[in-house]
Amino acid sequence: MATQKVGGEVDAYCTRCKLTLAHTILAMVGTKIARVRCNTCNGDHAYRGAPGTTDRPTSSSTPRASRASSSSSGSSSSSKAEKIIISFEEQLAGKDIANAPRYSPKDTYQVDQVIQHPTFGVGLVTAVRGDKVDLTFRTDTKTLVHGRGGPPAEKPAFSPPVRNASGPADKPQAVALDTPSDATGSESPATGD
Repeated sequence: MATQKVGGEVDAYCTRCKLTLAHTILAMVGTKIARVRCNTCNGDHAYRGAPGTTDRPTSSSTPRASRASSSSSGSSSSSKAEKIIISFEEQLAGKDIANAPRYSPKDTYQVDQVIQHPTFGVGLVTAVRGDKVDLTFRTDTKTLVHGRGGPPAEKPAFSPPVRNASGPADKPQAVALDTPSDATGSESPATGD
């Protein structure tokens, strides 16, 4: 392997371009490359070797051989746990979907409760956090509010505007008092006879 030095070039993974490209070495710590600049996008970042390469020393005493033999004989305790994927239909099995309540932010829900949402369809409550609830639907998981109850608010009664007086709209109108019509007739101005 050629010796690397500051100002030299090296192939590294660019975090901005998301590709392994040529980089200029900016800083080194001992014999290890610390910082590089991408020659394509001029982005500075920590050195990341090309995928599949490592600068870690390999030792002959790695437990790979023992892991391979234990994994062939059964389950391996050192390997990651296998993911088990449960389909949406399997999660709903045994649940009463026909009597699922309709979603309302005013109602309170519990884990494993089936909900009928007007937009997303049938959903299963998977988590409850304060006034928020996670609902798993066939295609996605949504976080919705719940428990925001209180008495249902009544809609205000509609009252159309009343046309009181006619006249120019740009002039203020005098407020008309409710007076009997016979009183107004007796107080009419004189015509000058």
